Amino acid sequence: MQKLGLIAGGGSLPIALAEHCRDAGRAFFVIRLRGFADAAMGAFPGADAGVAELGRVFETLKREGCKSICMAGNVSRPDFAALRPDLRGLRSLPGAVAAARKGDDALLRFLLGEFEHEGFTIEGADAVFAELRLGVEALGVLRPSAEHRADITLARHVIEALGALDIGQAAVVVSGVVLAVEAQEGTDAMLTRCLHLPPTLKGTPDARQGVLIKWPKSIQDRRVDLPVIGVATVEAAAAIGLAGIVVQADAALALDKAAVRDAADRLGLFITGLPASP
Repeated sequence: MQKLGLIAGGGSLPIALAEHCRDAGRAFFVIRLRGFADAAMGAFPGADAGVAELGRVFETLKREGCKSICMAGNVSRPDFAALRPDLRGLRSLPGAVAAARKGDDALLRFLLGEFEHEGFTIEGADAVFAELRLGVEALGVLRPSAEHRADITLARHVIEALGALDIGQAAVVVSGVVLAVEAQEGTDAMLTRCLHLPPTLKGTPDARQGVLIKWPKSIQDRRVDLPVIGVATVEAAAAIGLAGIVVQADAALALDKAAVRDAADRLGLFITGLPASP
């Protein structure tokens, strides 16, 4: 198996991937993106780099013998005017700026192409750690009932439109009303916005209503930025009275499935994976 270069942004996903590689005996090296990577990534073999220091990243990974790379974690869209690129990064900057004007996924595809041009193989997080992937299954004891089907159907229509426009990967629908859609702020911030909506629009712990949907964009490269849920996602969905969480089967990841399952059962939510086509 090829030595992996893990390009680590923020959040828990890079930590889970690094721990998995370590426990599975796979050789790996972490590029900790400065200003984004969690401090816990310092426990693994690696080096720090800025998001525009492509030369440093490529040279370091090649020196360490990495043949493939995985990009994982949260990285906000950069302020291109404030970047400090090295010479290789400077060469790529015009292409990155042009791609960014087309949307976040165009920018990600451009960056993946830069790594491929340098001879690296791209691995998705689900390829590195397949057990994170959610299939066509219910995670927990609860299942969506007939009363949830209309909200699920509407949520899928909404998320497909969002994805085609490169807007976001998540939406909240309750009783036929679209309460929120995800844009640049991310899922957690979107759910926090829902907390401040009128109580009459939401469910309650005793009468849960509506769904959170997390679904990959139709235009995105599935090797990067797959939707992720964790215990915090379940707790935030529960706090706004939702009945459940819906993801696309085999195209979403769950960090610590056992903990996510336990949280869903404890709080009374369903989590289900649905096929890409209805």
